[in-house]
Amino acid sequence: MKIVLTTLNSRFTQSSIGLRYIYANMQEFQQATEIIEFSINDAMQSVAEKILDTNPTIVGIGVYIWNALEVYELLHIIKKVSPKTTVVLGGPEVSHTPFRVDFSLADYVVQGEGDVAFYELCKSLHGGKVVDKKIIKPTVPNLKELKLPYSYYTDFDIKNRYIYVEISRGCPFECEFCLSSIDERVRTFNLDEVLNEFQKLWDRGARNFKFVDRTFNINIKTANKILDFFLEKDGKYFVHFEVIPDHFPSSLKEKIKMFPKGALQLEIGIQTLNQQIAKNISRVLNLEKIKENISYLENETSAHIHLDLIIGLPGESLESFGKNLDELVSLSSSEIQLGILKKLSGTKLDRHDIEHGMVYSDLPPYDILKNNLLSFKDIQIMKRFARFWDITYNSGNFKRSVGMIWGDGSVYENFYHFSIWLYEQTDSTWKISLDRMGELLFRYLSEMKSLEPKDIAANMLEDMMKLKGRAIPKYLKPYASDIEFKMQEGSSGFNKRQI
Repeated sequence: MKIVLTTLNSRFTQSSIGLRYIYANMQEFQQATEIIEFSINDAMQSVAEKILDTNPTIVGIGVYIWNALEVYELLHIIKKVSPKTTVVLGGPEVSHTPFRVDFSLADYVVQGEGDVAFYELCKSLHGGKVVDKKIIKPTVPNLKELKLPYSYYTDFDIKNRYIYVEISRGCPFECEFCLSSIDERVRTFNLDEVLNEFQKLWDRGARNFKFVDRTFNINIKTANKILDFFLEKDGKYFVHFEVIPDHFPSSLKEKIKMFPKGALQLEIGIQTLNQQIAKNISRVLNLEKIKENISYLENETSAHIHLDLIIGLPGESLESFGKNLDELVSLSSSEIQLGILKKLSGTKLDRHDIEHGMVYSDLPPYDILKNNLLSFKDIQIMKRFARFWDITYNSGNFKRSVGMIWGDGSVYENFYHFSIWLYEQTDSTWKISLDRMGELLFRYLSEMKSLEPKDIAANMLEDMMKLKGRAIPKYLKPYASDIEFKMQEGSSGFNKRQI
């Protein structure tokens, strides 16, 4: 029996921890099992060819929101070309009904944690047993008994990809838009064993660790031990955690403060600052603690902060969203990711559909199309708003100059008008070069906001010339020689010769 474990990652730098968990627990079938990873950007017929070239008996495919349509195509090709090949699907996208992508060609679907269930299915099939249930709902595995996956990251993975790790599964909160809320009980791995595996990864050269735990700082003793592990290391490294915003006791704050710049990234799911909206979706908000902790992280540490807001939550107007954005920008200069609400199968969001007129796409990523407060046009405008926000504010390329869009006024209202104007100029939100975006920003600030071109140029030169060797854009050259402090050798990364 030949078994292939595969998935389609959203980008090359990703690696699948799920496939490696299954591989680690394949027992007597491990030698007959192979992991082959691809990207959603690969041609699906080529992906099918590479899989079938191994002459597999069983193909296990991890299905996620970002690859569901590509997996549908891959499944179709495999079953057309090699109908006797058994295809097993697993992963979040097939773990809950209804299936909104047609996966009916699959032979089996494992719903839930498949670390051991996939092995048990293969054992039954190999033994000739008839498995008459197409949908398999395994029991939740004991995490302390699972074999860990970390030794199955290859040297190539360590050199070229993020290494995904975890110390727990589940989430104690009940946010209705999130799949993690389904498993309300937090279960933990044996921490000493996990840290031992992390040390082995480190010794092999791993320096990029992304924790997939949904609530890293729920257990402060455990969180502190993990932070200590990395604080004891020398040299450059990068560690990413998802954290809850209102649970940072002093011991955790002090340790975070010790990390050097560029070493630590904290993703903080704010989603909304409107207490009533948060209550609607069963989300607990301690606003004073959230503000206090963001302020501390912003002003007292070197951690890179990534804050999340959601557009389209049940009952939330654009005015309410705008207040959220204004307040977050006043609290932090960190990255603020603006996401569009999605309704995932298995979540409780559908209970709001009638009351709030929630209408979603039936195709991945199942994003909201309209509701009682936001029209389809509103949603389209806000999708473009989010994209332009990402490539101006979040990119860091226009850190000083982007703030000139709103000055002392509302961030949301002013950026809203900018995003509408920008789309009128580009008719696109993609493939806009850095130079073109800079020129468009310069035009908007000078023509539409009537700001002094020399003042705009001063900020834009400060922004765009941070990297040494970058040529001054053509539209800024007329102003560069008039900005005296810019002429100093090495100032902001450029000198007289570049001007």
